[in-house]
Amino acid sequence: MSTSITILGIESSCDETSASICRDGQILSNIIATQKVHEKYGGVVPELASRAHIQNIVPVVDTAIKESGIALEQVDAVAFTQAPGLIGSLLVGTQFAKSTALALNKPLISVHHMQAHVLANLIGDPRPDFPFLCLTVSGGIPRLSKPLVHCRWKF
Repeated sequence: MSTSITILGIESSCDETSASICRDGQILSNIIATQKVHEKYGGVVPELASRAHIQNIVPVVDTAIKESGIALEQVDAVAFTQAPGLIGSLLVGTQFAKSTALALNKPLISVHHMQAHVLANLIGDPRPDFPFLCLTVSGGIPRLSKPLVHCRWKF
């Protein structure tokens, strides 16, 4: 019996569709499809984002599985972004993850997007020593700020 845990992670909270395979804290693949359709509007258009996720989700997950070198049946659980985010975009990833977990008879793990950014510091090396302080800033004015900033301080 193997103690190894392999998770398929699906992220669709805003304007990027991504899928990743993580085994025992090691990222085996990480595929991101960026949506260029929003550039001409100066910000994300929720309906266009949802439609792009529908187009991208299958090829992104398929590529993540192939690049990881595992078979889909080897996945032990399916994780997905539950909130926060654009509701239509979140629904695409949620329904895909639910369907995949149901078809594989595997556990389904809902993930809070912002909390996941903090916990991502614990994947790989170097890992922070506890206690640590992490600042996560999300959103901002289109074209004037980056959507997400991570900082980590050790005391």
